Amino acid sequence: MSNPSNRFDLLINIDGASAGNPGDAAIGVVIRRPDGTLAETVSRYIGTATNNFAEYTALIVGLEKAAALGGQRIQVKSDSELLVRQISGRYKVKSENLRSLKEKAAALIRGFEFAAVEHVRREFNSEADNLAKKAVKEYRRANRMVAPETGEESPSSTGQRSG
Repeated sequence: MSNPSNRFDLLINIDGASAGNPGDAAIGVVIRRPDGTLAETVSRYIGTATNNFAEYTALIVGLEKAAALGGQRIQVKSDSELLVRQISGRYKVKSENLRSLKEKAAALIRGFEFAAVEHVRREFNSEADNLAKKAVKEYRRANRMVAPETGEESPSSTGQRSG
């Protein structure tokens, strides 16, 4: 029996993370060849955003990277059931912010010979999840503000928002 991943040039796992919703957000993308070798990874802070915005951003970045790598037949896996159902057309996109991202992702998808976007359980998406969480942690660590008088962290460095 043949390996079903051989039908694809590239296998892509994506995830978005947001510490707060909205809050500090990041993406994780893992792109592998059918034989399992790593083609590329992305772990990037994207600013203050909702989790759904981060998920769509991860999808777009993953699709752009796959196109740049020359992929023609791709499989994308996400643990965001909402994203997968919106991309497939099963759910409508109500948020104006997400609608423009969905349209951009759909245009990128049309550029491939074949593209499958599938939902996976979170435990099967841990590598992309870890990359997204790592980017948030690194951003927060790099931007931690310490009050010179006390040596204590200020509320802005712990993710707390005033107001």
